[in-house]
Amino acid sequence: MKIGELAATTDTSVRLLRYYEEQGLLPSCRLDSGHRRYDDSAPAAVRRIRALLDAGLPTRVIRDLLPCIRQDGTVAECKLETLQEHLQGLDDRISALSETRTSLAGLISATRAHA
Repeated sequence: MKIGELAATTDTSVRLLRYYEEQGLLPSCRLDSGHRRYDDSAPAAVRRIRALLDAGLPTRVIRDLLPCIRQDGTVAECKLETLQEHLQGLDDRISALSETRTSLAGLISATRAHA
């Protein structure tokens, strides 16, 4: 499958597909002409990559997780700690944002009361 076909099949830009390849997430082979070719499993791989990105994981972590992803999309137990660490990081950021929001809402309320 050519890169344009993969892009159309997965609704992903050619630029992103090249980025995934550059990051070691999406393997391809090169023809003598230099064009990329992807095997039949590439659309499923792109969908997995996008799902992991949607879950907030950076590409460096995704690269480590990809070999451990099962057919059903779950991750092998050996990578569970990695996922838990990222979930904790999200929880910490949500908590910090909540505190920031509370402070901003307080400032707005105080400003309105003073006006």
